[in-house]
Amino acid sequence: MCGIAGMWGDVDETLLQAMLSKIAHRGPDGQGIALESSQGALAHCRLAIMDPAGGDQPIYNEDRSRVLVANGEIYNFPALRTALSNRHRFRSRSDSEAIVHLWEDERSDAVRALDGMFAFVAMDDRSLFLARDPIGIKPLYWGIHQPGAGREILCFASEVKSLANWVDEVAEVPPGTYYDSETGWGEYYQIPEPSPLEDLSPEEHAGRLRAALERAVTKRLMSDVPVGAFLSGGLDSSIIAALARQQVEELHTFSVGIEGSPDIEAARRVARHIGSIHHEYLYTGEEVLAHLPAILYHLESFDQDLVRSAIPCYFCARLASDYVKVILTGEGADELFAGYRYYKEIQDPDLLQEELRRSVSSLHNINLQRVDRMTMCHGIEGRVPFLDTDLIALAQTIPPQLKLKTLADGRQVEKWILRLACQDLLPDDIVWRDKEQFDEGSGTVDLLADLLQPLLAGLDVPAYRAAHADLPLRSAEECLYHKLLAEAFPRPEPVMRTVAHWTADRLAG
Repeated sequence: MCGIAGMWGDVDETLLQAMLSKIAHRGPDGQGIALESSQGALAHCRLAIMDPAGGDQPIYNEDRSRVLVANGEIYNFPALRTALSNRHRFRSRSDSEAIVHLWEDERSDAVRALDGMFAFVAMDDRSLFLARDPIGIKPLYWGIHQPGAGREILCFASEVKSLANWVDEVAEVPPGTYYDSETGWGEYYQIPEPSPLEDLSPEEHAGRLRAALERAVTKRLMSDVPVGAFLSGGLDSSIIAALARQQVEELHTFSVGIEGSPDIEAARRVARHIGSIHHEYLYTGEEVLAHLPAILYHLESFDQDLVRSAIPCYFCARLASDYVKVILTGEGADELFAGYRYYKEIQDPDLLQEELRRSVSSLHNINLQRVDRMTMCHGIEGRVPFLDTDLIALAQTIPPQLKLKTLADGRQVEKWILRLACQDLLPDDIVWRDKEQFDEGSGTVDLLADLLQPLLAGLDVPAYRAAHADLPLRSAEECLYHKLLAEAFPRPEPVMRTVAHWTADRLAG
């Protein structure tokens, strides 16, 4: 896990250093710059996960004719290394080194062979290539810098803040997409279409799901540094922690909230059940107010739902950073298995399945943005087993009525098939616990209701909305977050234009 930045079309080393400085928090273990020619340059700040001693970046091929910077983890690196070693000499045990050799051999087809979460940029003396993982777990942005005299420089970086001071328009590289300076943009992945296997029994579907989940967790334990797990006490994080604990002798788990919040109590119960080394932190309203500007700055969003969930995530990542460098999280389960309340309003099973597919495809700039920014600002790497591409494909084969199951008494149980698949791992009251949002279970929503009143008292909300009529500012709370985010940047406009809205996305289409 790292931060990457660079440029193509011209080289301005001063600008490159400035871009890198804005994302230095993503890589506290080292920095590197490759000034390859007058046409392109790459920069990297490193969080050392694989091969801490020998995995510095930028990474070159054998004759240094190609160079790469990468952010993320390639889980099938061992198999790729074995195959590539017939033709290439590896200088490290870093998973990222496989990418530069694969790109040298296969160019744009290289991305289809990668199993993992990644954003990377590679170049040689004639071309630039950049790509983002299938789901958009790792971020990548680009924009055009115009220093004058008709010059244009394509700039790219892991976070918007790295570009905002020098680029008027920042664009996100879409998930499952690559850019080749010689051939243009290409899409290499889409979420599979739903294809329910109606002839399988619920127990057979549950068995297949459990096996896929176990494989997904096993992949994400690949690390040369300690791995832990967020543990809210909800179903999703509890399942991931329980599966990880089966393979990790001393698994550290982490929970945050306010005193007496449901998540704190549930997480304690799960930690005792699975035998993890559990850590918790109880934050106060004063701490939330003190850290809110920093949370917004790192999050790069003012969407109120995202901000609310980012607050406990921020404090949990800060707590975890004292013990581990890699953290497993439960993101993606709600979108795959119908965990949100609004799914219950969709009566047509086919429409529900399509909405779940759309929900997964929209995670890249909402929930996954939160996970990436809140972990990386504390120098740890977040991994999301539920968003394994094999697991996503399998989820498309599970009938929607097994995801959101209607019981004989008319009650609807969200994520029913997931609960069935994992009911032996956890206490019954955890497996069948009602769904709560991270911000609700941690107590954050209740805390914010009173906490923000003094700040809102000085804000003329109607006037503020009128002044920003081009934005869907849904509430006084969101107006406040917009104001605080704008104050965090010298040039806020490029940042504001990249902000995605969960509610708008959810209702789209």
